[in-house]
Order: sequence, then structure tokens, then C-alpha cells
Amino acid sequence: MKIRIIAFSGRGCELGAKVCGVLGGHECRLYSKTSADIIGIEKAEGSVSDWTREAFSAADAILFIGAAGIAVRCISLFVKNKTEDPAVISIDEKGQFVIPLLSGHIGGANDLARYISGKIGAVPVITTATDIHGKFSVDSYAGRHNMHIGSMLLAKEISSVIVSGGKIGLISDVPISGSIPPELDLNGKEDLGVFISYGRCEGPFAKTLKLTPRCHVLGIGCRRGISADSIGTLVNEVLERENISPRSVKAVASIDIKSNEAGLLEFSERMGIKPIFFSPDELGSIPDMEFTPSDTVKSVTGVDNVCERAAYAASRSGEIITRKTAKDGVTLAIVREPFSADLTEG
Repeated sequence: MKIRIIAFSGRGCELGAKVCGVLGGHECRLYSKTSADIIGIEKAEGSVSDWTREAFSAADAILFIGAAGIAVRCISLFVKNKTEDPAVISIDEKGQFVIPLLSGHIGGANDLARYISGKIGAVPVITTATDIHGKFSVDSYAGRHNMHIGSMLLAKEISSVIVSGGKIGLISDVPISGSIPPELDLNGKEDLGVFISYGRCEGPFAKTLKLTPRCHVLGIGCRRGISADSIGTLVNEVLERENISPRSVKAVASIDIKSNEAGLLEFSERMGIKPIFFSPDELGSIPDMEFTPSDTVKSVTGVDNVCERAAYAASRSGEIITRKTAKDGVTLAIVREPFSADLTEG
């Protein structure tokens, strides 16, 4: 997670450094916005509004150390919606209270606030209804497990029913691990329900909220000058054949000599995914998994296969479900990462 922190006093900067220290597993950058230079801490140049604008585009989470009102005024111009906004948290400069202000569930602000509070001895101030009632939160669960939420309106309706004590149907075509929360019913006949699937079906209920795990990696090789449309045509054909929703694609991968290939970059942008590129040495170092070899590809790239190796390299111990498939100058392979729906972590 990319985290940006801004503090407005010397004491706040001290606390910011402490918070950065407890967030060691994340990419954390601390800025000061004070009249005095704070040794060792980057100074935020320009206005706080300019800093906030940049943080909204670059960070997954933004922490303001100071009065909550400052944070509210700073973010007001840049708030979009629940699925796009970063987590925003306000912490008073004494470190007494940690307050999630924005994107508590999908962006993970509530979980981050609890974690920071536990590490610095603060009180997390959580106000979202499902959290304060100790109920299953569908958008929090989806955000924590990198799942696409089919409808935020239905997610809101589901939360309302759950907080009111109602039951929600549940059907999943991916394995379920752990216990089922009491708010969800695997055997009922509810009209409103959650459907967990990386397939193309939109679901079985009268009103279905589909959660799509992002667990597929596309490995792509292509001829020089290939168009984004040509890449998209093959990808769409194969995804449809394999009954895979495009929303379940989490990564696009290739070899680094394609890092400036306009068609591949445009295709990735259309998918809303930043592509990952590997060197020939990185691809060649992957233990052989019966990759489909090509002498021609090796003579051009230095490795015997691009698409299968790249897809596997970008995955976490995934399974190759579609081996090298070629059409009109494009090659494609698909790897599926293991996924199970652990609903106890909702």
C-alpha cells in the first residue's frame, strides 16, 4: 500500500515518523507543512490543496496529522466515489484518536485505523454502521480480498438489510473456507443475495450483488506495431471461451522489450491495469513448467516463451489454465491464482 502522511506541527511530525515506523510493510512518505524545516522530513511545497491533489492520484491511503477539519477541507474538492477514493484518516497530533474519514471499507481506512491505533495506543473512531454493530460488511470484505463489486447501490442495500437484522442469500462457485457469517444464508430463498464468481454469469437472485475475485493474470506477447484492438479481440475470445469475466483480470504481463509497445499499453489502459514487464533473464529463470517453446521467439526475445512465462511470473503460484494461444500477431496465456472465499474475514 502506498501511504502519504502530512503533519502540520513539529509534534505532529514526530507522531508521523512514529506512524511511518509501524507501517514498515508499506511504502510510506511523510511530509511536513510547518513554518520551520523539520530535519529529515520532506517539506510539502506549494499549497496543502496541491499536495492533497497529488496524494489522491498517487496514494492508496492519506493520513492527516492535525485537526480533522483541516483534512475535511483539504479532501472536499477531490472526493469521487467509494470505489475510487483512497483511504483517508485523520489523527490528532497527540495521537489520541485515529479517525477514518473516507473509504472506510473498500479503501481499507477502518482496518488501517485499527492497526495504527493498536500500534500507537490510540482510540480508533469507527462510525460505519456494520462495524459498530459487529455485522458482516460486504464492501469491506470485497475490498480486503481485491474483489470487484458489481453494484454499490446493492452493496448499500445489503448493508441496510444486515444492520436491520435481516438475512442475505449467498451462492459461490469458488470454494468457501471458514465459517459462514450468521447474516448470510447458503440455503435460503432470499430475493437479495451475494454471488461470488469469476465466471461471466451475473447471478441467480432476483437482485444479485456479484463479487468477482481478481485472480487472473494475462500473459501477452505481440508483434511490433500491433494494435490494442487486435490484442483485445484475442483476449475477449479466450476469456469468453474459458468462462472468465474480464473483471477478474488483476494483471497484464509481458517481456520488457514490449514496455514501449503502444498497442499493449493502450490495451492495458483500457483494462484499467498497469502492465508488468519482466526481463528475459527473469522469464528464463522460471523453472520449466512445460512451457510452449518457440525457437523463433527465443531468437527475437532471448527466451523461448513470453506469454506463458510472463503470466506465471506475475502470479502468486498460479495455475496455467490457458496455454499459448495465437491470433493475428498476438499470443496469450492465462494463469489463475488460487482463491477461496474466506467469509470469516468479512
